[in-house]
Amino acid sequence: MTSSPMTLLTYWPNDLLITFVKNKANKAMFTFNCKGRMLVIDKPVVMGIINATPDSFYSGSRRQGVDEVLRQAEKMINEGAAIIDIGGQSTRPGSEHIGIDEELSRVIPAIEAICQRFPESFVSVDTYYSKVAAEAVSAGASIVNDISSGMLDEQMIPVVASLHVPYIAMHMKGTPATMQQHANYENVTLEVLDFFIKKTEECRKAGIHDVIVDAGFGFAKTIAHNFTLLKNLLILKMLEKPLLAGLSRKATVYKTLGITPEEALNGTTVLNTIALLDGADILRVHDVKEAMEAVALVGKMK
Repeated sequence: MTSSPMTLLTYWPNDLLITFVKNKANKAMFTFNCKGRMLVIDKPVVMGIINATPDSFYSGSRRQGVDEVLRQAEKMINEGAAIIDIGGQSTRPGSEHIGIDEELSRVIPAIEAICQRFPESFVSVDTYYSKVAAEAVSAGASIVNDISSGMLDEQMIPVVASLHVPYIAMHMKGTPATMQQHANYENVTLEVLDFFIKKTEECRKAGIHDVIVDAGFGFAKTIAHNFTLLKNLLILKMLEKPLLAGLSRKATVYKTLGITPEEALNGTTVLNTIALLDGADILRVHDVKEAMEAVALVGKMK
């Protein structure tokens, strides 16, 4: 039997596989060079979402204008967020993309303001445009968060390599406007794992040294796919990369419970807790305080 991750996933007895991965996960510590400052992840951390948009799916995340962004960033930092993630366009299912110039006009002033007011903070830019990534890093961002893993802009991976910043690569098929038409898998866990085996190697060859893996909950996946991925999240620890879980207030929560995104905080906390138990290193959330409480309680139990 070979020792490749796919062979392990396919042939190892489940209890032996989980023991193997848990042992590796429990020993993991990650350090990231963020433009000369070190971000250390030796226990789970929280990333706070700020959407500089008028149309993101959760109305409570929308912040228009620098003053609103700064108030929300200050609140999240005070509550314990290690990273502030700034996005300039909605990527909800069926959303229409905006152009580069419009996205730049939304995110650059926000990034500059946060980095000036809170210079010790780590800011990531949520974009699939390489030009936005480059200008955001120039404005002070130190992490690039790309929902497309370079699939929507072929220059993204080489540009991130040239910027020498960590890269969050997410699994998605199609575009935000079409992705739910591509939610077809024989084995969603195996296909996502296979995608990241190839993508992390592509990043390594391009010169990206720090890669974070995001399974892409809700992106080209049904609710059933999302629950399967969450149940099997620990399998992705085989990649030996930190795992980001983005479940906050998504349809997997509110449609399952028959509620709205605005009512989905409790359900989000439940799924975040499961993600932490299954090896998540970063929780990307709208509600930092509650996520930090989940991190503290799961950490105490472990």
